[in-house]
Amino acid sequence: MSLTAMFSAALPIGIGATVVMDMWGLLLRRFGVATLSFAMVGRWAGHLLNGRVRHQAIAKAEPVRHEQVLGWGIHYAVGVLFAILLVGFVGERWLMAPTLLPAVVLGVSTAVAPLCLMQPLLGAGFFASRTPAPARNCVKSLTTHFVFGVGLFLSAGLRASV
Repeated sequence: MSLTAMFSAALPIGIGATVVMDMWGLLLRRFGVATLSFAMVGRWAGHLLNGRVRHQAIAKAEPVRHEQVLGWGIHYAVGVLFAILLVGFVGERWLMAPTLLPAVVLGVSTAVAPLCLMQPLLGAGFFASRTPAPARNCVKSLTTHFVFGVGLFLSAGLRASV
């Protein structure tokens, strides 16, 4: 499968899965569960462009222009990137008849990114160790990425049906 074909297949799958994950986030917020503000991801990216990689507490860092839009853009770009990885691993046969397991395994695996990369860079520590409830935050991240995996499966199924 060419890189262009992989990207063409992964783009709607990644966007769809990210939308499913965002709907999950909206549901959590409706029930009073705090979720990540993607503005903080945008803030981090804005500071990264100026050479600052790690923060003690990203919420206390100087805001950057258009951080909300930047953060949401990064969020969706990463969702597409993860979908490209899935398509690269499972191949064209899976795209014609998607199954749940590979999508969920990849989705849950993507929780490594926030737990071991973004949280430490934003000041929350590895596995949210610098937050008031690290275990709860880890479970929340794993659950959210499980939902992302389900979204990968649903989006691939929708793509295969048209």
